[in-house]
Amino acid sequence: MNMDLKWLEAVPDALVVVDEHGRIAAANRQAEQLFGYAPGELSGLPVESLMPEGARERHHAHRHGYMAASRVRPMGGSGMALVGQRRDGQQFPVEIALSPLETGAGLRYLASVRDISETQRARQALVRARYDALVARVGQLALESTAADTVVAGLPALLVDALGIDAAVIVFLRDDTLDVHAQQGFDTAAFDDEARQRTAADIARGQTSVVEDAAHDERHRLVFPARHGSSAIVPLSGGDRPIGALMAWAGEPRRFDHDALHLLQSSANLLAALLQRRRTEEQLAHAQRLDAIGQLTGGIAHDFNNLLTVMSGSLQLLEMEVGDRPEAAELIASALRSAGRGAELTSKLLAFARRQKLSPSAVSPPQLLRDLELMLRRTLGESVHLHVQCPEDIAAVYADASQLDAALVNLSLNARDAMPRGGDITISVSERRHYDPQPDRRDQPDRYIVFTVTDTGLGMTPETLARAVEPFFTTKGAGRGSGLGLSMVYGFVEQSGGHFHIDSRLGYGTRVELWLPAARSAQGAGGIRADGAMNGAGERVLVVEDEDEVRAIAAMFLRSLGYQVVAVGNAAQALEQLRQDASIAVLFSDVMLGPGMNGRELANAARELRPELPVLLTSGYEDAPDDGRHELLRKPYRREDLAAALHRNLRGRSAGDQ
Repeated sequence: MNMDLKWLEAVPDALVVVDEHGRIAAANRQAEQLFGYAPGELSGLPVESLMPEGARERHHAHRHGYMAASRVRPMGGSGMALVGQRRDGQQFPVEIALSPLETGAGLRYLASVRDISETQRARQALVRARYDALVARVGQLALESTAADTVVAGLPALLVDALGIDAAVIVFLRDDTLDVHAQQGFDTAAFDDEARQRTAADIARGQTSVVEDAAHDERHRLVFPARHGSSAIVPLSGGDRPIGALMAWAGEPRRFDHDALHLLQSSANLLAALLQRRRTEEQLAHAQRLDAIGQLTGGIAHDFNNLLTVMSGSLQLLEMEVGDRPEAAELIASALRSAGRGAELTSKLLAFARRQKLSPSAVSPPQLLRDLELMLRRTLGESVHLHVQCPEDIAAVYADASQLDAALVNLSLNARDAMPRGGDITISVSERRHYDPQPDRRDQPDRYIVFTVTDTGLGMTPETLARAVEPFFTTKGAGRGSGLGLSMVYGFVEQSGGHFHIDSRLGYGTRVELWLPAARSAQGAGGIRADGAMNGAGERVLVVEDEDEVRAIAAMFLRSLGYQVVAVGNAAQALEQLRQDASIAVLFSDVMLGPGMNGRELANAARELRPELPVLLTSGYEDAPDDGRHELLRKPYRREDLAAALHRNLRGRSAGDQ
């Protein structure tokens, strides 16, 4: 097979001449050195021995096709990856130029082989530098942008340009489907419901998916309706689960190499971090805004309760005077009912401000929902279908049973109102082990019982959703709601040590989750029972109240009940009275007393002077659970409630004296 082709040595590239059987007929010194063979060793070898074993069978078929219609042809450019293999097995990238060669022995085929390792490394370095510059640019935009949507909207176009691909799209998971949020070159109209659902299921697994050639993988054609090309789907991490994905498509197979995937992954990581940061900032701003509103409403409730105490107290005293005048008694009773509704309103404000008095205990969710279901089925109407899902063996929840019941009723009625033509309401209960940390919450319970109320109603716009739990905010017509339902539920959950989460989309209904701590034991919290009202027997009561009118009403109540009254406006005056008057039998003080000591501090100081002195506190504002030392009477209180509370305290002292 020797040929007189001495001219091969004059060419600087590696040259190999192949006969019609695919064997090497001649090779120059440069080819022998490039592939690691001794002089003369290449002669007679199959040309496929110069390439990796995995490519030999495919090359054999290509060689036969080329020999059947040989022509001058370059190979290895335009992104094609060709690999040669040295005698020791080492592989390296090459470019090849093929051409037919007429010789005295007949037609042969000349291959000019060039090692492009250094060239390829230089190209890769340039590509990586360009990709790194893009990642830096995206990061800078993320830092400088005040709106995450600006970065999200512009990223697909940047990726299409940098990668030289046909399409890029950013999608977000929404329940079991996908929302297309931003795209460049993507056919949104062809992305039908089936494609969205199947792609959402793939993304939810949290793994990067690459399709090398659409002709052999239907996953590609499902998302990008084309019978050729390649694609990549990179999930966007939301902490414990994906929140969406960055998807890319190219018209050529095997377009997404290591560097391209690295760029997509880096971009996805930056985007996910940006969205998480924006979410945290929004949560913090929302929490701060609600806290400010809570402080305001709590203060309003305090002042309003003092006004109600004066109004209700005056009406009750008038009621005693007009017992023989039915028409006057009816007017007073109507006014008292209005005062009672005002007290309910302040109670809801205090619930939102997280300053209501709770009596948490271990509550069985199945029992609670059985009782609630019976009531709701009668209330919701025939057009609303109620579904209750609660495992019988679920752990108890540690919460105020009456407030939890009221919260679920409130959410159910809201859901009904959002479905004017009827629909489905689902109340479900599950146990969870964790919750995404909030900026202002460091001590998280290790177990939660989650009550979820879902409806198929109208849903909310993003603007409405952002204000949903603010007091007095409502989208209902006049007379159809106070705007305090959701705010009361929010305040109850937060005060219970849990988390409130609401998700809604216009046209797709609303989902509300109440995350409440699981009970550690079955023992419930105790409470004070009110006995029947009893009149006093001339005991002296020290009244401490900084509001003149409220103090006057309390004094009149006490005198009408048969007590003697000493009334003062602050803690300093109260302590002076206690030092001078040993006949004072009980201290009755407001918790909030303006400048100086508050009611609790006064109670402690009074006990230092008189250890056995009974103390009864009252408040229209503070979250003051029973501490085992001082009973608390909520404003506005009725005369008989004050009588019963004083009777319990004085009776307790008498029992202690025996």
